[in-house]
Amino acid sequence: MDPIENGRQLLKATAWARTRHIETDQKKGVPHPPLQKPAPEGAPLVKLPDPKALQVGQVSVFDAIASRRSHRRFTRDPLLLEELTFLLWATQGVERVVRDGVATFRTVPSAGARHPFETYLIVNRVTGLEPGLYRYLALDHALAFLRADPEFPAQVVAGCLGQEFVGQAAVVFAWTVIPYRTEWRYSVVSHKVIAIDAGHMCQNLYLACEAIGAGTCGVGAYHQEKMDALLGVDGKDEFTIYVAPVGKVR
Repeated sequence: MDPIENGRQLLKATAWARTRHIETDQKKGVPHPPLQKPAPEGAPLVKLPDPKALQVGQVSVFDAIASRRSHRRFTRDPLLLEELTFLLWATQGVERVVRDGVATFRTVPSAGARHPFETYLIVNRVTGLEPGLYRYLALDHALAFLRADPEFPAQVVAGCLGQEFVGQAAVVFAWTVIPYRTEWRYSVVSHKVIAIDAGHMCQNLYLACEAIGAGTCGVGAYHQEKMDALLGVDGKDEFTIYVAPVGKVR
């Protein structure tokens, strides 16, 4: 089949009928995959402020939608830790764990409440945080500090195919996907709904950025192997799926 036609078939809903006859791992009784990738042993943790107590993001939904734009120019102003917390809560905040630990309800929708993403942050300018690579532990509402490297801005530019504005952001959101979280339930349909779920997540980031006087730009053009290496993921069971630099805008 033609590659373009293959891609179009992935976007169609025709595969849903096939799932009735597929014995997924969930149907087989295979234990569900973890809802969150554990923090590396010994990684320093940064507990984040309670989202309910935040005093940022007090903008109407109407105004946030009306002003939403893609931004590729950022000021040198840092993000406040409270502002970063708001963005993390808006994109992956956990409302509650359900079905005896099988799924989570979050601030964004996800097929079957599977939420297959992990949020990595390349921090350049956030008050109270050392520059470096972090991962958001959504179930704990905390950041795990992974490592520091003064070359991160240049590396993320190289990973995004030379797009200089990515390295100029205050923080770069780099989302990975662990496909099996969704495949466990949906098998061959998983990859269609994972792509849909990624869009939900990034749109929430856009709107949340508008609410705090910041901006972002979703980046789908990146070098897969370079971004996976930068984040320290294996490229098979976990790999980069979306990148979004964030910074203050004029």
